[in-house]
Amino acid sequence: MTGFSSFDLLPPILAAIEEAGYTTPTPIQEQAIPHLREGRDLLGIAQTGTGKTAAFALPILDRLARRRIRPGSRQARALILTPTRELAAQIDASFATYGQRLNLTRAVVYGGVGQYGQVKSMGRGVDILTATPGRLLDLMNQGFVKLDRLEIFVLDEADRMLDMGFIHDIRMVISHLPVERQTLLFSATMPKEIAHLAQGLLSDPEQVETTPPATTVERVEQKVYFVEKGDKRAVLAHLLRQESLTRALVFTRTKHGADKVVEDLQKRSIEADAIHGNKSQGARERALSRFRSGESRVLVATDIAARGIDVSGISHVINFDLPNEPDNYVHRIGRTARAGREGVAISLCDATEVAFLRVIERIIRIPIPVETQHPYHSELIASSPAGSPQPASPSRSGGRPSRPARPSRPPRDAAAPEKTQRPPRTRSEQPKAESAPRSVKPRPGGGASRPGATQGNAARPARAPMARRRVD
Repeated sequence: MTGFSSFDLLPPILAAIEEAGYTTPTPIQEQAIPHLREGRDLLGIAQTGTGKTAAFALPILDRLARRRIRPGSRQARALILTPTRELAAQIDASFATYGQRLNLTRAVVYGGVGQYGQVKSMGRGVDILTATPGRLLDLMNQGFVKLDRLEIFVLDEADRMLDMGFIHDIRMVISHLPVERQTLLFSATMPKEIAHLAQGLLSDPEQVETTPPATTVERVEQKVYFVEKGDKRAVLAHLLRQESLTRALVFTRTKHGADKVVEDLQKRSIEADAIHGNKSQGARERALSRFRSGESRVLVATDIAARGIDVSGISHVINFDLPNEPDNYVHRIGRTARAGREGVAISLCDATEVAFLRVIERIIRIPIPVETQHPYHSELIASSPAGSPQPASPSRSGGRPSRPARPSRPPRDAAAPEKTQRPPRTRSEQPKAESAPRSVKPRPGGGASRPGATQGNAARPARAPMARRRVD
């Protein structure tokens, strides 16, 4: 316990840490906890699986326990704002573990479930509130939650908050906070939007960073499989039947895609569950429970839903769809190789994703090794230049790359000059669609003997009925 003892945390917290089996602080904990114990604002950049939750939970518990204040009705002393239901439940569980001997009150607020129990929990006020933005604002607007006496505010997974479109909700929550408070912002990546948000949110903050942005976990063995898009499901089933794969997290780009992958795997007698935003809270919890227990060794998820997945022993991360944002690749593969273990990250890349792969390789500064020893390897896709992916099959042009083939149109246009050589139509040959409007309410003395006058006069009466209809 030498490492955690150096932080001068309360003995009940140290005892809980020891009981949980932790002996040595992680780099983010070593850097963040001393500053937070001093009451400083903090900007923390850390990848998933680095012990980030404990980095802010331990000093918050220590501060609240040392300065006992009974929270007011519907008030909270500390607020942790997080993007997903699963992550909110996970953070609340961490506070319960580390603060089990402190007798501090907690509540967790998120959507997808009824609000009655959450409203009841907030009735007398709590020391620690963990919430997602949507449900929190809903309860605030109803008057069930008040934040004007808040002492500590934590914005967790800030980059994912922005990706999910929560920036307006975040600013609404911040507008209800007191000026005097301690503020913590944690993010796996640091895009410009997050840096701008931090400038207005934090006051003279300390910045801690465990790894440079977009740096991959060194213990992860990375591979890329170049395959036809139509072969991806067969390749996935081939990988999942390997004995070395004990627990796999499969990523898709869309919710619909996750459901389709699960449906296909089940047809191949491979047990799998999907987790994404369209699933009910109960379905998401059952899927996570089956995955944790080993009842299902395959979980298919989208990037947003996966932020709340904290499952040890994930041997493989498989990118069924490559992410179009390179930072998401880093976050995905960080789900394996946790707690000193090794892991494998496999990416299935079709012709439309070659450009994504090249950007990822530039960001992580290393080429991802190509796996060719499998029956679905496509040398055509593997040789595609960066940014100019070749079609998955010579017979399929697919989308915009086919547009240069438009020179084939001149043969159709060649008949046009012949059509222009036809003699002008007589009045009897005029199309009925044109002649019909001209016969409606002809103007007296229209000069029908002159072709030019006939056309000009016919156009004017056609507008008059439209004008009258507008007035009516």
